Amino acid sequence: MVKNDLLGYPKYIIYQDPKMFSFSIDSMLLADFVKVKKTTKKIIDLGTGNAVIPMYLTLSTNAHIIGVDIQEDVLKLAQMSVSENNLDDQITLIHKDIKGISDTFKDFDIVVSNPPYFKYKETSIVNQTDYKTIARHEVFITLEALIEEAYKLLKPKGSLYLVHKPDRLTDVLSYLRKHKLEPKTIRFVYPKKNTKPNHVLFEARKDAKEGNLIVLEPLYIYEEGKWSEEILKIYNKGR
Repeated sequence: MVKNDLLGYPKYIIYQDPKMFSFSIDSMLLADFVKVKKTTKKIIDLGTGNAVIPMYLTLSTNAHIIGVDIQEDVLKLAQMSVSENNLDDQITLIHKDIKGISDTFKDFDIVVSNPPYFKYKETSIVNQTDYKTIARHEVFITLEALIEEAYKLLKPKGSLYLVHKPDRLTDVLSYLRKHKLEPKTIRFVYPKKNTKPNHVLFEARKDAKEGNLIVLEPLYIYEEGKWSEEILKIYNKGR
């Protein structure tokens, strides 16, 4: 186990275990992409892992945030981080399967998720540890099942925020519309200019009118061999 600074201001402490799953930049980008309003009261993060998304969101909202994950050991580290940063009053972590979570919780303004990116089958090339396999592959829940669960969790006109891989773009968009979550904003993330995108950020709204999808300007991670100005602003949010 290691204890690291989670960038952002105030700087938070985050506990991580390299044998499990350390947070990556896609979680930070997703948390920054979430549009929190003054009226936002309840947020839920599906597959919260080490709770980097809930912790980052506290920099921009006082809403109550629930983080759900099926991996108990990972969640124990997340709880250490939440407590270390005195965020227990705002963040609640729950050890539970995402499937059926809407039977327990309802009426969220925002659902956010950095889900497993890869479909899973017996022939899949998986990671050396079960922790990373579960985090990266659809072992316990498929993309469609997660989106269906998100619909049930949201208030009318509530928003789902996702990050995924460009090669699953058609899957994401088709599942969203199938389950009455209308895509409203997407943004492609590129390692640098003149490269292919490696992530896509999505915002979809529950029971919204079809159409009027906005594609935002590209987000570049690096410019001239260094983090771009926008990435630096994300990592130094609140400074």
